Amino acid sequence: MAKTGPVGVAFIGAGNISKQYLDNLTTFPDVKVLVVADLFEEAAAARAAEYGIEVSGGVDAALNHPDVEIIVNLTIPAAHVEVATAAVRAGKHVWTEKPFSLDRDSGLGLLKEAQAAGVRLGCAPDTFLGAGLQTARRLIDAGEIGTPLTALTMFQSPGPESWHPNPAFLFQQGAGPLFDMAPYYLTALVQAFGPIAKVAAVGSTAFPTRTVGSGPKEGEVFDVEVPTHVSAIAQFESGASSHSVYSFESPKARMGFVEITGTEGTISLPDPNNFDGEIKLCKRGEEDWTAIAAEGPADGRGLGVLDMARAIRAGVPHRATGELAYHVLDAMVSITESVDSGEFVTVASTAPASEPVPVDWNPTAATL
Repeated sequence: MAKTGPVGVAFIGAGNISKQYLDNLTTFPDVKVLVVADLFEEAAAARAAEYGIEVSGGVDAALNHPDVEIIVNLTIPAAHVEVATAAVRAGKHVWTEKPFSLDRDSGLGLLKEAQAAGVRLGCAPDTFLGAGLQTARRLIDAGEIGTPLTALTMFQSPGPESWHPNPAFLFQQGAGPLFDMAPYYLTALVQAFGPIAKVAAVGSTAFPTRTVGSGPKEGEVFDVEVPTHVSAIAQFESGASSHSVYSFESPKARMGFVEITGTEGTISLPDPNNFDGEIKLCKRGEEDWTAIAAEGPADGRGLGVLDMARAIRAGVPHRATGELAYHVLDAMVSITESVDSGEFVTVASTAPASEPVPVDWNPTAATL
C-alpha cells in the first residue's frame, strides 16, 4: 500500500545553509523533519535543538531512521556524491545541494545507482521554482518576447571570503564562481531555451591566495585552486545562445543580471539565486521597460524538496531532477575543459525544461 501523510525528511549537514532550508521545511505541513545529522555531532545537536527536532547524530542517524524517505544532503561539494550514494543504497530519495557532482563519471554513476534502486534524485537550485523565474517563464511561454534567441547573464563580486566564515572550499576544485554560481544561471537558461549543445569559455585567476575576512578564522590565508573569473558562451539545441560572466574578481558587485531577447522583445529576469523579484519587459518598438510583478510561491530554499515529496506521494515526476542537475554539471565541466583547451566543447547530456509550477501551488497547504 502506498504511503500517505507527510514525507519524512532528514538533513545530513548542519552548516551555514541548513538554516535556510530548515526555516522553510519545518513550516511546510507536507514534510516532517525527523533528523539532523553531521560528521560533527555537536553541530547537528545544536541545529536540531534550534528547531525542536528530536533526533540528531552522525550520518547513520539519518540513513538508518525507518521513517525518513528523503535525505537532504547539505555536505560540502566534495562529499555530495559519496553521501548521496550512501543514501541511495539505504533506499532513500535524495535532495542534494549544488553542484550535483564534481565530475561526469561520479555524477553518471549516481544517476545509474538511483535508477537501479528505484529512488529519486533532486538537486539545487530550486530557485527556478519560485515566483520570479516562473512568472518570467510563463511570459516567455506565452510568446511575449516571440521566439527566444539570446541571453546575457552576469555575476560579479569581490568574492565570498569577506563574509563567509569558512570560505576556502569555495576556491577549491568543484567551486569557484563557475561551480558555485553558474548552476543558478544555467538552470534558468535551460528553462527558457531547453538543453545546452556546446560551450566555449576563457578563464583567469587574479590572486593565488585569498584571506578570510570575518569570523573565527579571520586573517587565515588559503590557496586558490580554480579560475576566479570565467566568461562563457553557450549554444542551445534550439539554436539560441547565451553569454555569461562568473567572477570573484570584481570590486563592484553586479549580481543577478539575466536578460533574454527574442524576436519580439527582451525580458529582464529576477536574480536566479532568489525565489522572487520583479520582471521587466520591453517589446520591440518600445524604449522603456514595463514592470511585471511576480506571481506564485516564493517561500525560499526547500521548495524543491517539497515538490519532490508531493511528487513521491502522487507518483508523478518532480521538477528539479537529478538529470537536470547532471546536465548543468556536464555544461560546467565542459566550460572548464574549454577554458583549458581554448576550443568549443560539446555537451553530451541533455535535459528538458521542467514542468511549470502552477500559480496557486501553495507550500504551506497540507495536501497529503
